Amino acid sequence: MATPMTFHTHTALAEGLRTLLAELEARLGLDRPLKVFLAGGMAVHLYTANRVTTDVDAEFGGRVLLPSDLVVELTREDGTPQVMYFDTNYNSTFALMHEDYQDDAIPADLGLTHLQLYVLSPVDLAVSKIARLADNDKDDIAALVRLGLTSADAIEARATSALAGFVGGQAMLRLNLRDAVAIARQAEAGTTPTPASHRPPASPDGCEP
Repeated sequence: MATPMTFHTHTALAEGLRTLLAELEARLGLDRPLKVFLAGGMAVHLYTANRVTTDVDAEFGGRVLLPSDLVVELTREDGTPQVMYFDTNYNSTFALMHEDYQDDAIPADLGLTHLQLYVLSPVDLAVSKIARLADNDKDDIAALVRLGLTSADAIEARATSALAGFVGGQAMLRLNLRDAVAIARQAEAGTTPTPASHRPPASPDGCEP
């Protein structure tokens, strides 16, 4: 039997997430269970306890109108004040997602009454970072791999499978996937990724030599 996933649910950010979801639950007046699928930096934080984020990327198992004024104030462990809120523009269809990402999401108990929190699995969380692959996305992938929560091979396989259901051009996604796998392999080896400024220049067609 697989070992249950352990989440860091007692950090300041995790407590802020719990408060944010509890307030949303009260605002919506829920009388039945509603699934919430957590992605983005907050999901990475629950796995690593290190990622800092202000917005929450969440997808709901039903139609929900998120209140634009729903904000939670919190103080991080180092004394830094912060506000937390839902990213109302978050849309999972803009990311590279495997068709089974919701089925494979992992439940996290935050003691809520009706909202049932599910966190994207580590490999799906890493794959969801590939479409944009900004610096913080690269750091997130490396952090998940360093902790042994996923691997370069798992990311490559899951992303390759997800590409089969992706509509639109895939050239940039495949380049990003190559870079993401390289980052994961470097994390597995305990090495530091080469800064972009030190990499060989791209060829005129946009691909590296």
